[in-house]
Amino acid sequence: MTTEQRRSLLAFQDYIRKTLDPTYILSYMAPWFREEEVQYIQAEKNNKGPMEAATLFLKFLLELQEEGWFRGFLDALDHAGYSGLYEAIESWDFKKIEKLEEYRLLLKRLQPEFKTRIIPTDILSDLSECLINQECEEILQICSTKGMMAGAEKLVECLLRSDKENWPKTLKLALERERNKFSELWTVEKGIKDVETEDLEDKMETSDIQIFYQEDPECQNLSENSCPPSEVSDTNLYSPFKLRNYQLELALPAKKGKNTIICAPTGCGKTLVSVLICEHHLKKFPPGQKGKVVFFANQIPVYEQQESVFSKYFERLGYRVTGISGATAENVPVEQIVENNDIIILTPQILVNNLKKGTIPSLSVFTLMIFDECHNTSKQHPYNMIMFNYLDQKLGGSSGPLPQVIGLTASVGVGDAKDTDEALDYICKLCASLDASVIATVKDNLEELEQVVYKPQKFFRKVESRVSDKFKCIIAQLMRDTESLAKRICKDLESFSQIQNREFGTQKYEQWIVTVQKACMVFQMPDKDEESRICKALFLYTSHLRKYNDALIISEHARVKDALDYLKDFFSNVRAAGFDETEQDLTQRFEEKLQELESVSRDPSNENPKLEDLRFILQEEYHLNPETITILFVKTRALVDALKNWIEGNPKLSFLKPGILTGRGKTNQNTGMTLPAQKCILDAFKVNGDHNILIATSVADEGIDIAQCNLVILYEYVGNVIKMIQTRGRGRARGSKCFLLTSNAGVIEKEQINMYKEKMMNDSILRLQTWDEAVFREKILHIQTHEKLIRDSQEKPKPVPDKENKKLLCGKCKALVCYTADIRVIEECHYTVLGDAFKECFVRRPHPKPKKFPNFDKREKIFCARQNCSHDWGIHVKYKTFEIPVIKIESFVVEDIATGVQTLYSKWKDFHFEKIPFDPAEMAN
Repeated sequence: MTTEQRRSLLAFQDYIRKTLDPTYILSYMAPWFREEEVQYIQAEKNNKGPMEAATLFLKFLLELQEEGWFRGFLDALDHAGYSGLYEAIESWDFKKIEKLEEYRLLLKRLQPEFKTRIIPTDILSDLSECLINQECEEILQICSTKGMMAGAEKLVECLLRSDKENWPKTLKLALERERNKFSELWTVEKGIKDVETEDLEDKMETSDIQIFYQEDPECQNLSENSCPPSEVSDTNLYSPFKLRNYQLELALPAKKGKNTIICAPTGCGKTLVSVLICEHHLKKFPPGQKGKVVFFANQIPVYEQQESVFSKYFERLGYRVTGISGATAENVPVEQIVENNDIIILTPQILVNNLKKGTIPSLSVFTLMIFDECHNTSKQHPYNMIMFNYLDQKLGGSSGPLPQVIGLTASVGVGDAKDTDEALDYICKLCASLDASVIATVKDNLEELEQVVYKPQKFFRKVESRVSDKFKCIIAQLMRDTESLAKRICKDLESFSQIQNREFGTQKYEQWIVTVQKACMVFQMPDKDEESRICKALFLYTSHLRKYNDALIISEHARVKDALDYLKDFFSNVRAAGFDETEQDLTQRFEEKLQELESVSRDPSNENPKLEDLRFILQEEYHLNPETITILFVKTRALVDALKNWIEGNPKLSFLKPGILTGRGKTNQNTGMTLPAQKCILDAFKVNGDHNILIATSVADEGIDIAQCNLVILYEYVGNVIKMIQTRGRGRARGSKCFLLTSNAGVIEKEQINMYKEKMMNDSILRLQTWDEAVFREKILHIQTHEKLIRDSQEKPKPVPDKENKKLLCGKCKALVCYTADIRVIEECHYTVLGDAFKECFVRRPHPKPKKFPNFDKREKIFCARQNCSHDWGIHVKYKTFEIPVIKIESFVVEDIATGVQTLYSKWKDFHFEKIPFDPAEMAN
């Protein structure tokens, strides 16, 4: 090994210490290390941790004098699976590992939330390529012996040391695939493919990380048939099928080529209607011409269902069908997929991303666009972003043909309308957003529709709450104490959120916790160690507050016992995970109150009156009809479990066989259902008869075909008019009933308002359908033109450049590097620095991936020349005849000379200084 290589190993030792667990490679280093040295390293890890063990390992390593030990070290890294570290040391380029630092800092901050929200065994297979095999085995072992929270803590420890550049993105995708709510906190910046090209370094080395929009994972459409299962089986669906007359009526305007919103009840078979429209559309083209259909589905389960439906039906007709979702988009060339297929099923953000990047040049590549759940076409939803593109093309006089647009929904909604005129305006705006000239509803075949989808009778039950709530008093005091502790370490805590008048045990309090945690992620202090300590503690405090808040919600709607069990499970997991001083203190505070809480949970006077009323309804309905099939809707997944336990433990309800259906997202260690588990429960409920009551969250709102369900109970469950129509649509059997059970008069009032709004919606649609079509189109065009003017006026003005000279400091060691006056812009997107002084500030090393571009020859990388820094600043290139550095702004801190204020920029386009073009004459001078 040369002296230069030894010096480089010393220079980069911090990266190695943070990444390497030397005990995983010791077996491969046996020829070089003595037995006692191996034992010392093992003992150092056991006593002080892997970083201290890596320090000792490097000390022994650098003392070796035998020939070939450096190559032996690299081979050991390779064999053990440290591919990122191997590549970095072999090329002396630690840029990829250095880029992981911001994600490590974020994960450290989020660690308290991570270990309470993540079930490691659910995502470990997705993350296995980002970890060492031995780490995966250790995580599984800890999950098995100490519990999931301890396993999650071990997973964090391993991710913090991972040398794989894609682990942040892989974690994001794994969380999204599992519908884990932690993915909302785990934010991953968009990569170079989503933004304009800025420098040659990014061209070559920035990975594309896209964040795809998705709705609340609790709202998942699992199946939708037009008839009872006996009439429309999967087999029948994918062979030529006969549609009902009302379905033909719904399809008629679209078959005539009109842009149409199809508004029809849940369970009437809108999927079959869309298949009919699609087939008619594709067959109408003459020889030599072809149609191209895109079907948009908001959520992955709906996307998977529709891809299956369309594939099975259309592939037998010779059409090519494929699907692209957020989970697969990065692995496929979207433009080629679109070009080579006749029907493409997409999650909408995919198209939004590709329209922005220009890989899909315009919507003219499609001839038909179908929007499932089209009532979402508003504000910044991806549906609306797609239609903005469409309307810009329409109103801008583009020569390209526009696709036909079809929207599917059970309810167009009325927004905040107070009367029919306002409702009419709201619906017209939705039509304008979708460029729809027709709203298709069933009118001529209403009697047939009512034979398929029955409207249940609706009943309201107002019940009393507990007279006194000792459990809430105790928990509220624990929450006040925890808030005080949080404020003691961060006096500005209240400034983290604008939410005021928050009450314990409410959704508003949960929102406050979320906003505080998000603010914590960007919290900065001069003392970075202190910043890290405060942020971690705040996450711990707010995580405990969230559990207390959940328990209060459970207690309000179920038994005190269920709420207390929920907290005991949480603190049991905390203890098993090897908690720190803060967690020990919080746990001790809870345990001091545990005996009193146990006494309250056993006191019969604390029983919940709402449960008694729910028991009465169930006993009464099953007495009248023992074959009753029930869906019981509740607000939270914790409440699903609590009510299931209550039913199973109540001897008066022994005739019930409860099943549960919840969303795929996870809010704690024990909840969240996979898609196969959801389908299994539905089969047991619909087909096998294993359950006669299904306790569900809003996942069952949309699209589940349970034709034989004849009792729907909304247990403290109410939403907007769209949600009301969807939940009521679950009870579609003849003679079905729908009960709203609540202790809050406001909930009943809100549901009554929804019923009034439904009538307004239906009346408004009927009025619109009487309008002359030309008049309606003129109204739509007026709205579209007005909305486009507003959009165009809201475009941000071009920022004025700041002409004041500013300092650029090294982002790592904070040494002065240059001034903005020294910077020049090459070809509008590459930035170099003039002057010999700057050349003294960096060192050059061969680039591991040299490449030639037009006018550019990328040859070397540049690093900060200060001892123990070596921060990656960019690259060194040959531009035409000039040898020059090209720097990246993310590697530097910008300091205002007058005020001393420091600012970080991730992209040059965000830094609005006076940008002077590169002039070859200056180089000559």
